[in-house]
Amino acid sequence: MRTRSQYFIDTIRTAVLLATLSATAHAQSRSAPIVKGKVLDVTPYVGYMVFGDYVKGPVGTSLTNAPAPVYGAQVGLRLAPNISLVGNLATTSSDIKAGLPILGGFSVARSTMLIYDGGLQLDIPTTLLGSTSIAPFIQAGAGAIRYDISQSILSTTATNFAANVGVGADIGIGNNVGVRVMAKDYIGKFDFQDATYVDFSGQTAHSFAFSAGLRLSF
Repeated sequence: MRTRSQYFIDTIRTAVLLATLSATAHAQSRSAPIVKGKVLDVTPYVGYMVFGDYVKGPVGTSLTNAPAPVYGAQVGLRLAPNISLVGNLATTSSDIKAGLPILGGFSVARSTMLIYDGGLQLDIPTTLLGSTSIAPFIQAGAGAIRYDISQSILSTTATNFAANVGVGADIGIGNNVGVRVMAKDYIGKFDFQDATYVDFSGQTAHSFAFSAGLRLSF
């Protein structure tokens, strides 16, 4: 026959087990991915883009686009718990500037750019900062940047291949809503032959887009 002390010990053990299971379940629910159970993300965003030099000539000469605001949207389709297929479409507009030593830079044309690309996103396990869930991620892909260039009554276009890599994080503010911050590096060469019919190869440029947007999950 079981004694009272044995019943007491069994009761304590049961209580400890239940408390442990409850705490574990609560921790798992808090540390679960922000978009658990969702398969589609849509993120309209705004940001700022800084362009690399398309040409870097002797004695400090250069050709590049002036930094400018960028507007766009990204769509993500979840393929696996930590992997998504992403597509991006954005636009920006700024002056093309020639840089000269001592004199500084001056505008040589105006360009409107359409950026489109696709790739894969790898989610890093969610972490908690207080009561806020943060889900870091990395992206890599490829696409193109289309330039519509105008100067006075003249106009031309150029479409340049651009690979990209990016890092960012989703900050949860609700079950289906979050804030996405991201930095993305577009890597490519300006196609001078496409734009000017001159067979000239520029250098590989790194153009950085820094953005923040509202991520909606479905």
